[in-house]
Amino acid sequence: MRIILYTGKGGVGKTSVAAATAVRAAELGYKTVAISTDAAHSLADSFDVPLGPSPVAVAPNLWGQEVDVLQELETHWKTVREWLVALMQWQGADDLVAEEVAILPGMEELVGLLYISRYAESKEYDLLVVDCAPTGETLRLLSFPEMARWYVKRILPVERRVAAVVGPVVRGIMSLPVPSTAVFDAVEDLFRQLEKMQVILSDGENCSVRLVVNPERMVIKETQRTYTYLNLYGYSTDLIVCNRVIPENVGSPFLEGWKASQVRHLQFIHECFDPIPILQAPLLGHEVVGLEPLRELSATLFGDRDPIQRFYSGHSQRITKEASGYVMTFPIPFTAVEDVSITRNGSELVVQLGQYRRNIILPNALAAMPLTEAKKEGATLKLMFHGPERKPRHRRTKGGQT
Repeated sequence: MRIILYTGKGGVGKTSVAAATAVRAAELGYKTVAISTDAAHSLADSFDVPLGPSPVAVAPNLWGQEVDVLQELETHWKTVREWLVALMQWQGADDLVAEEVAILPGMEELVGLLYISRYAESKEYDLLVVDCAPTGETLRLLSFPEMARWYVKRILPVERRVAAVVGPVVRGIMSLPVPSTAVFDAVEDLFRQLEKMQVILSDGENCSVRLVVNPERMVIKETQRTYTYLNLYGYSTDLIVCNRVIPENVGSPFLEGWKASQVRHLQFIHECFDPIPILQAPLLGHEVVGLEPLRELSATLFGDRDPIQRFYSGHSQRITKEASGYVMTFPIPFTAVEDVSITRNGSELVVQLGQYRRNIILPNALAAMPLTEAKKEGATLKLMFHGPERKPRHRRTKGGQT
């Protein structure tokens, strides 16, 4: 099954683009389901069709679904939540406060993403289009399986053994709610499902992320950070959708400043994301609500192209960890290393390749390190970020020697 995730800064139109992609794919004969994992659902508004927690028929070959996070939490988090509520009540929290706090931040969006693995395993559909939460929440959730894997392998077995040993004593003396085996089983099962989901999302052959951006500087900067972290986590980005571009034939004195600004920002978008393909969708003269406006949007965006094709394969930049730091690599075919110029300003890196320029936002781990070396291997540029050498720690002996 082909899986396409759309995300972007809040308000850029990602839901409209996701819905338009689903409408176009269904008309081409693909059995398509579009789901929203954003806690603030708007997919039903985009289709102009009421949706529910189960797939609802929207058009021939097209179904829509808005995940019921409360129902999903009841299924996947009930046992853990009951223990958390009891623990906070033991600490003196009000019953209502305990119920609210027992739902950890991000759990609503997280359980929604579990539908990805369910649909992938069922093979009921040809295409799954996911309208994700805005970029900040999406990145936090996509990185969660990495932490979950470490927790399941390193910490959870220790906590389970400790709870089994001290649990009866603590319960008897202090009446402290100690997590039971059922709680540990529920947490481990959830984490295993997240790990399975990450395997599916990391499969660049069948799954890709598409970033929706507007030609505005603040939006572009956030999208850069998103793109960098997607590469860091190993997720494939195959398309950038630049939405709400003012058409050239639309003119008025009021719009001239906006159009000139968009021209500059469109050039900057190409500098940031090349060689990822960039498709433009115009700012339409009406709301994109309902099937007909979505068809219009998909036609202007994709034209005769198949919307579910992989527009780009692989990763245009990779970040790998070494013993003393990190290595960032990206392709620079037909370019000699002496033609490469690198400028850095804090977490922003500008790589000039002849007349072309790449603008990269570094993740926090690299932003704190100096760029120590740049070299070309074949058609790839490698940038080495190494932290300062740690001085050996000396211990003072009884005789005063070190």
